Amino acid sequence: MSSSPVAPPSSELVSPASLPATGPGPLPRRARLLVLCAAFGGLLFDGFELGLMPLASLSVSQDLLGANYTPTLGGDWFARFTAALMLGAAMGGILLGSLGDRIGRARAMGISILFYSVFAGPGAWVQTQEQMLVLRFMVGLGVGGVWPNAVALVAECWPEKARPTVAGLMGAAINTGILMLSQIAQFWSLAEDSWRWLFNIAAAPAILGLLVLLFLPESPSWLASRGRRTDKKRAAPVRELFRPPLLGTTLTGIMLGSIPLVGAWAASKWMIPWADQVGGVAQPDYKAMTQGWWAFGAILGSFAGGQIASLLGRRRSYFLISLGSVVLTVSMFQLTAPLQPSFFWIVFAQGFVATLFFGWLPLYLPELFPTHVRATGSGISYNVGRFATAGGVLAAGLLFTAFGGSYPGVGTAAAMIYALGMIAIWWAPDTTRRSLA
Repeated sequence: MSSSPVAPPSSELVSPASLPATGPGPLPRRARLLVLCAAFGGLLFDGFELGLMPLASLSVSQDLLGANYTPTLGGDWFARFTAALMLGAAMGGILLGSLGDRIGRARAMGISILFYSVFAGPGAWVQTQEQMLVLRFMVGLGVGGVWPNAVALVAECWPEKARPTVAGLMGAAINTGILMLSQIAQFWSLAEDSWRWLFNIAAAPAILGLLVLLFLPESPSWLASRGRRTDKKRAAPVRELFRPPLLGTTLTGIMLGSIPLVGAWAASKWMIPWADQVGGVAQPDYKAMTQGWWAFGAILGSFAGGQIASLLGRRRSYFLISLGSVVLTVSMFQLTAPLQPSFFWIVFAQGFVATLFFGWLPLYLPELFPTHVRATGSGISYNVGRFATAGGVLAAGLLFTAFGGSYPGVGTAAAMIYALGMIAIWWAPDTTRRSLA
């Protein structure tokens, strides 16, 4: 790449390609692999935390509410737990993403892993729903912080030609964690009188967090950008992102990051408690099997998302993923049901298509922002969507009650959020031919 600045066309938003591409040489291959493995591990346990309450929520509520439990109240608390996690993740993504631009991606990622591990463990000893609600919010802070720092670190440490593949691995990592959780839950009972053990396991990634803090190499691009920052009056990353010339870029990232997140949590995730309600009596592990089928499709989909974005272009691929997500989510709730032969196959297909977004986003979002605000910008784009997700999940909870506790009704109504992606993508810049600075 040229060492001189390249001005972007006036019709497009500011991108990393508009900045000087100077800095130290790339990391050695062994160091790059270490970065990739650490980031994959951090996001894998991120997925474990994200999948924990969809799987355990009804068992937790049945135990803690006792005689006061009803199926409708269980669904309402599922929405509250999800909203608390999303609010925490939104705040953590912004605060800890910004920290990554200040102290380094590796250190901020290690702190984030420690954060979600330390607050997950005490879930094994809670006595009330409200205590669990607070802990899920605190876990969310760390969950939100891992994604922007892991994605920025890997994107900056690997060469351009490898980025679609490593972006897919970042997306697949979260869903690998969800699949791992579902397999564990099939071997050990997860019921009203047996769920606390799961939170003990959720504390184990603290070991990884310590190893990341002590041994993981830092991004050469971040180190170089820190060395170039001689302007002491430069605005804080968050303030810089919300004023020209980066304001339009930031709003674009938020819009495109919000739609798949709201769709996933306000629509797709209702299939787990639905499977538990309908199939759990006949097969206690049916909800874990449902999550496993979804997660298997999601691993393949999130890995393929970056490749599809590279082959078809950023805009066209996002449009097609949005269309497919609407069709398959509605099909999952209207054309099949738990215990029917077709249910697992449609769950698998929905998991594959709706998570193509999460291989697309790790490729696209870092391309929008210059190096010195890349972790913050990616974190805001991805995690402000979680504020919207929290609101969407609470609204879906109200719909669930209004529909008389109908999981197909709330899932179908909330699936329409994916249709917005078919419109929103045409306001986004096409970064297909851009390179990271």
